[in-house]
Amino acid sequence: MYGQIGWELQRSLSPLGDLVALGRDSGEYCGDLTNLAGIADTVRRVAPDIIVNAAAYTAVDRAESEPELARLVNASAPAVLAQEAQKLGAWLVHYSTDYVFDGSGDQPRLETDPTGPLSVYGKTKLEGEVLIQQNCEKHLIFRTSWVYASRGANFARSMLHFAKERDRLRVVDDQIGAPTSAELLADVTAHAVQDIKTRDDHSGIYHLTAAGETSWYGYAKFLIESAKVAYPILKLDPRAIEAIPSEAFPTAARRPLNSRLNTNKLKSTFNLHLPDWHDGVTRVLTELL
Repeated sequence: MYGQIGWELQRSLSPLGDLVALGRDSGEYCGDLTNLAGIADTVRRVAPDIIVNAAAYTAVDRAESEPELARLVNASAPAVLAQEAQKLGAWLVHYSTDYVFDGSGDQPRLETDPTGPLSVYGKTKLEGEVLIQQNCEKHLIFRTSWVYASRGANFARSMLHFAKERDRLRVVDDQIGAPTSAELLADVTAHAVQDIKTRDDHSGIYHLTAAGETSWYGYAKFLIESAKVAYPILKLDPRAIEAIPSEAFPTAARRPLNSRLNTNKLKSTFNLHLPDWHDGVTRVLTELL
């Protein structure tokens, strides 16, 4: 199976050259990141110029009780990919998260700002970043936030599901970030991959999110208001969505309150414009409804 980003990458990267797309069960080649020897062997056999790793352990709350599995997928496996990429002289493109920060303050975080993850998920993703930087000279690490798509498990799909069944909804309003579509991540990745094929000086960490910011509550309200226009029989009225603080919705893993990421480095390095988050959500709604 392919996750949200992996599915979109197959579309965005295919025009750029020969593409070998691997999921967990890919037959001839191993795409299972829990099999370190298998993925190392796959890289050696395929001998790619560029490796794009869109796989991760993303069950944030479950990671609190499965730290070793989360570390295996989020840190150990990327380290192996980095080591094998280095041997080949290949690039490694990898995705990380705003959860590497502690969520304090109200300003968008720079790539150089101090990290301080609050959860096992965040700690293992940060460990993966460090191991990639230590083991592979040519790497792009894209930190992103609040990823969604028309497929897979994500906030947008969950809210629409609830809107069909419930007449009231409570959503956290003190966590601030930018909903970012897998489609945007894949398209920016393709642009960056085309760029690094001819130059080696862009290695590093980049923040990549849609423009603008909102809370989970604001995100949910926009989703349901927009969905109501196209699908008026939804049970949930947007006015029945209640804003609540994070402490009123306890979870196993702590979430950062400030998930804002400063994307100026990405935009200037790759000469990009990042669309507002509303645009991506509106677009994916046309696929979901």
